[in-house]
Amino acid sequence: MRALVTHTLHYRYSAPILLGPHRFCLKPRGHGFQRLLDFQLTITPEPDILYPLLASSGDEILRARFLGSTDRFLVRASSEVITQAAPPLEMALEINPPLLPYPVGHLNGDLMGALEGWLPNGQHDPAAVDLAQEALTGCDQMALPFLRQLVAIIQDRVKYTQRHMGPAWPAGRTLKERVGSCRDLAMLMIESCRCVGLPARFVSGYHLVEPKPKTYDLHAWAEIYLPGAGWRGFDPSGAGSIDDRYIVLATSSKANLTAAVSGSFSGAGSVESDLKWTIQAEVRETEGPSSGDEEIDWRRAAGSRCFCDPPHLAP
Repeated sequence: MRALVTHTLHYRYSAPILLGPHRFCLKPRGHGFQRLLDFQLTITPEPDILYPLLASSGDEILRARFLGSTDRFLVRASSEVITQAAPPLEMALEINPPLLPYPVGHLNGDLMGALEGWLPNGQHDPAAVDLAQEALTGCDQMALPFLRQLVAIIQDRVKYTQRHMGPAWPAGRTLKERVGSCRDLAMLMIESCRCVGLPARFVSGYHLVEPKPKTYDLHAWAEIYLPGAGWRGFDPSGAGSIDDRYIVLATSSKANLTAAVSGSFSGAGSVESDLKWTIQAEVRETEGPSSGDEEIDWRRAAGSRCFCDPPHLAP
């Protein structure tokens, strides 16, 4: 899929304010199964300092500092992205599928942050533990059946609804309320996967659904690390498996670090703020091999001598 996306956020203030430092997670991922062709970020008022940095997740984010006062704040990100479907998980895991619960000692140490529990002492939410144990029933300790059953249980127990404000809820609250936003369902899946030794992280991005709505919304889902297949996306508030109509903006083991725009402002005690946003997207058809988004026959490619990793390297 080739897509042009314009994400606009317009903040208005009832009186002049001073903008504090800001952080922007609006630049789409440019590696893996996603290629970034163009990215433009327009900010009004213009920052005094604007610089990129590479986050621990490997995503590029931007930070800004401002001078002077303003009564409005406009952020517009325009991106052109090409996505492609990942190799089928059944193919990637057919030789040595991971068994659950997966031993922590078999994982690369870099993944430990994606296994931490929600509670302050690092333990997992009991509600997530119970849900994970239920999803394990009947899956013969196999990761893929577990993930599919987990998605099915979440969708059966929790009704999806939009909720634009506030942080993602912990697993226990989402299950108790029996209703949740995309970020609430994503956190529920993330916490449950971590309980069985599968590293999991929060993803913020766009889902360019069909048929095309009048305007799109920011979306959230989960990425699960499967030994032998790497990071793979799952959307418990959608169809479950991720396809090429998802565009990743930012990932993190902590949901709050993926916010599209985060920062502060200061002003009079009575000052009020208002936010309006739009996300417009145009999906273009494949333009042929020169566009770089041609379909790949992964099984044929995997059988080719030029598409292989040295067998002695760890996944």
